[in-house]
Amino acid sequence: MSKPLPTRAEIVACFKGQKRGMNPREIRSRCQVPAESFDRLIELLDQLCADGTLQTSGGHRYRVAKKPRGQSTELWEGRLGVNPRGFGFVTAVGHEDVYIPAHAIGAAFHGDLVSVSISSRSARGAEGSIAEIVERRSPRVAGVLCKRRKSAWLEPDDARVRGPITVIAGVGGNDGDAAVVSITRFPETADENAEGEVVAVLGRPGDANAEVAKILVREQIEEEHPPEALREAEAMAAKLAKLPLGKRKDLREVPFLTIDPVDARDHDDAVYAEKLADGFRVWIAIADVSEYVQAGTALDQEALSRGCTIYLPDRAIPMLPGALAADLCSLLPDTERYCMAVVADLDKKGKVKRFEVVEGLMVAAAMVSYGGVARALGFSDKPRPSRLAERFKKELKVLDDVSRKLRRSRFARGALGFDLPEPQLVLDEKTGAALDVKRRAEDPGVKRTYEIVEELMILANELVAQWMSKKRCPAIYRVHGKPKEEKLERLGEIAHILSAPFDLDEMSDPLGLSRWLKEIEDHKGRFVLEMMLLRSMNQAAYEIANIGHFGLASDAYLHFTSPIRRYPDLIVHRAIKRLLRGEKPDTSASAVERLRAAATQASTRERAAMQVEREVMDLYRALLMRDRIGEFCEGVVTALVGGGMFVVLDDPFVDVFVRFESMGPDRYELSDDEFSVVGTRSGDSISLGDRVTVEIEDVAVLRRTVYARRVVHSTDEVAKPVLPAISAPRRGRKTVAGKSTRRPALGKASLSRVSGGSSRSTVARGSSPTASKSRTGKKNTTKKSKISKAGPAARRRK
Repeated sequence: MSKPLPTRAEIVACFKGQKRGMNPREIRSRCQVPAESFDRLIELLDQLCADGTLQTSGGHRYRVAKKPRGQSTELWEGRLGVNPRGFGFVTAVGHEDVYIPAHAIGAAFHGDLVSVSISSRSARGAEGSIAEIVERRSPRVAGVLCKRRKSAWLEPDDARVRGPITVIAGVGGNDGDAAVVSITRFPETADENAEGEVVAVLGRPGDANAEVAKILVREQIEEEHPPEALREAEAMAAKLAKLPLGKRKDLREVPFLTIDPVDARDHDDAVYAEKLADGFRVWIAIADVSEYVQAGTALDQEALSRGCTIYLPDRAIPMLPGALAADLCSLLPDTERYCMAVVADLDKKGKVKRFEVVEGLMVAAAMVSYGGVARALGFSDKPRPSRLAERFKKELKVLDDVSRKLRRSRFARGALGFDLPEPQLVLDEKTGAALDVKRRAEDPGVKRTYEIVEELMILANELVAQWMSKKRCPAIYRVHGKPKEEKLERLGEIAHILSAPFDLDEMSDPLGLSRWLKEIEDHKGRFVLEMMLLRSMNQAAYEIANIGHFGLASDAYLHFTSPIRRYPDLIVHRAIKRLLRGEKPDTSASAVERLRAAATQASTRERAAMQVEREVMDLYRALLMRDRIGEFCEGVVTALVGGGMFVVLDDPFVDVFVRFESMGPDRYELSDDEFSVVGTRSGDSISLGDRVTVEIEDVAVLRRTVYARRVVHSTDEVAKPVLPAISAPRRGRKTVAGKSTRRPALGKASLSRVSGGSSRSTVARGSSPTASKSRTGKKNTTKKSKISKAGPAARRRK
C-alpha cells in the first residue's frame, strides 16, 4: 500500500513562505510524497483548484488562491452528511448548516468529521467546501457483496456512502450475499474507490436478521459495549458495593413505588405521594446514574456516542451496560440506591407551592406493574390481580388523585394530546418471524395508570428546568418550537376539505390547538387531521437555549427522569449535583460550547435511534406482507405524493403505497393543491381521508415498501372521508405490550415532535394470525405458536 497523500491543509501549509507558485515536483518534494503516488498528487492538486483552494499560474505552477475582498476565510468543524444526489451539508456545532456542492466534497465520506471553509452566504444559507478531513467515519459499511472471477467489491446499501468499495481481503461469502466491510483505506481523491476487507457475511438480502444487522451498521450502532466500558462498570460495582449516606438526604423511610411494565428490566424512577391538610406532598426519585458513570470515562464516552437506548421488536440495545442498567442503577425493591429526587408541595388543585431538588439515599418499597395497578384501583378488570398492588392501594389512590389534578392543569394551559393508533407487532415465539401487525387496542384502565407516572415525570422535568434556569446554570433543555404559519394554513385547507372546524387565528398558541383537538374528538376525519397536525409540528430537540416546549405548553422543560436510557438526563444530573454541593455554574465559553456539542450529539443520536426503530418496524411489516400478496384489504388514504398515495390498512395495520398506474383504468395526476389525485379522463378523484379497497400487489423488502393496487368496481363512487375502523383483538390471540414508533407513511413523523421523547411501538409474541382469503379463494394459514412475553420491554421515554 502506498504512502497516504498529504491532507489539503498540509498542501496549503507547504506554500507558506513561498513568494511564487510551485510546480508539482516541488510540491511532491516539500510534502515528501513518494514517486509512485505522483499521479494521485496531480489529481488532488486539480481538485484543490476546482474547489477554489488553489489556482494555477504560468509554467504549470500552483499557488494558494486569493480570496475575493470581503469573502470569509473562517473554518468550521462538523460532521458531513451526504445526500444521495451528491451534495452534502456540514453540521457545525454553534453554527448554521453549511451546504457543500458535490464538486467540493472531494475525498470526504458521509459521516466524516471535517473542516469546512465558508465560500459564500446567501438567503439560503452558507456554502463552502471541505478544507480538511479531521477524522474518518466508522470504517464499517453494510451492503451487497459482488464477485466476478478474481474481483470482489461491496455495493453499499446506504446511498449516502460512495461506492463501490473494493474488497482486498477476507473475501468470504457468495455473490449477492449481505455483508459488512471494514474500510482499510479511504480514498484520497474524489475519483478513487475505498478499499476494505469483509468482516461479516450476514446471509441473503431480505432475511430479517441480515437486514436488521445492516441497518445497525449503517447507523453506526454497536450492540456490545467495548471491553473498557464493561471493566469500568465492574469496577464501579465493587467500589460502590456499600452506599454511605454522607451528606445525602435520607429517604429510606419514604415508601417509594416503582410502576413499570410487567417485563421491564430497568427501573429508573420511583414515586410516592401523601395527602396533607392543604394539599399533597409528592416525592419523585430518579436513579443517580451519574454516581456510576463519571464524566470523561470510557463508560461516559460510550454513553455519549450511543445517546439513548434503542428498542427493537425483539430486543433492546441499551445505552449503558446491563450490569448498570438492570442492576446497580436500577431502583430495585428492598435495595438501597442513590437517587436524585424532587420533593414538591402542591395545593388542593395540584398547583406547586414549593419544591426542592436533593441528592438522596432511598429504598423502593415495592415494584408494581401498570396492569396490576389498574386492577387494584378498579380502572380495569382485565389485568391479573396483584397482591402487591392491592397492598399499596391507598398510596396508589393518592398518586392517581395527584396525577388527575396535574393532568387537568396541564391541558387547561394548552398542552397537546394526541390519540393516534399505535402498531402492535406479534412475533412467532420460536422463529421471531412477524405473524401480525395490528392496532393496539389499549385498555383505558391501563392507559390511565400510565398517565399516573407520565404526569409525575413531566412535573419533575419542569421543576428541575425552572430550578436550573433560576440559578442561571447552563443546561440542555428539551425544546419544541411553535409550528410555522404556512404549515398551519395547509392544515386549515385539509380541515376545510374534511368539513372540520378550523380557525387559523386561534392556532398560533398551544391553547388554541388544544381546543381544536378537543373539537374534533368525535369528527369522522380525526385520524387524518391529527396525523396532519403532527406533520405540521417541529421536531422536539435538545438545545442549550431555552425556547420553551410548545407541545407541552411549558416555559421551561428538560429531561431529568431517565438517565439510564438518555444521555441528556445524565448531564443534567451532574449539573444539579455541582449546584447542590455549592459549586458555581461554569458559564465559560468552553464549557458552554461542550454543552452545545453534547446537545447536538444527543439530538443526532435520538434521530438515528428513531430512524432505526421505524425502519425495523417497516422491515417486519414488509416481511409479513410478503406472504399476503393477492389479499384484499381496506384502508384510509393518509398521504399523497408525486408518484402515488399511501394507504394505512385497517387490518393488518400496515402502510402500503399505491402508484398512479395502479389506481385504476385511467391516467391519474396529483391535483394542484396536492390534496387529491384525479383521473384525467373520468374525473375520478381520491382525496386525503378517503377509504379505499386495495389488493396487495408486491413487496420490496429492501425498500421496506408494500405496493398495492386500488380495487375499482363499476358501481364505485368517490369514497367519503371517514375515520378508519379500529380492529378489535382477535379471539384467541394474546398480546404483550412492548414499544411503539410512528410510521413513515404518516408523514415520517414521531410523537416525539410534541412529547418528552419518542412513542412506543407495541411488540407481542403470540398465536398466528387468523386465516385470511386471497384472490384465489384459498386460505393462507400459519401454524400457531406458543404465547410468551416480549423481549426487553420498551418503556416510555418520559
